[in-house]
Amino acid sequence: MSHEPFPLDAEAIRELARLLEETGLAEIEVENAGRKLRVVRGNSSVTAFPLPQAAVHPPETTQESVSEGTVRSPMVGTAYLAPEPGAASFVNVGDDIAEGDTLLIVEAMKVMNPIRAPLGGTVTQILVSDGRPVEYGQVLMVIDPAHV
Repeated sequence: MSHEPFPLDAEAIRELARLLEETGLAEIEVENAGRKLRVVRGNSSVTAFPLPQAAVHPPETTQESVSEGTVRSPMVGTAYLAPEPGAASFVNVGDDIAEGDTLLIVEAMKVMNPIRAPLGGTVTQILVSDGRPVEYGQVLMVIDPAHV
């Protein structure tokens, strides 16, 4: 497979580098339109190349398909459903929430990162357990915007 370079958006790379710094992550990888951009902190490494066609997946039709109310983890870490041990959860299934409300926390490298609601609606599913590891892109919750 040949790795042909493609034009890079310098501001996008700067933004990814800022995100690495803010989150304490060592690297970040973004995929869009069959192309992948990977930025690694401390290594000055930037890799950009077209993906092989086999790696480009068609839209899924499963429960985890991308939808307006799907909340995915922006990082690898540990999910916490409450602000501290023994406290009530930020949200529960059936709760009506507003855009920007804290849904849960993902701890990554000892940094507590609040995961906020991308839109208002009703929490219909919570797909993670308190204190359990989560992966980048994993579906955490589903919000139904029709039930505002």
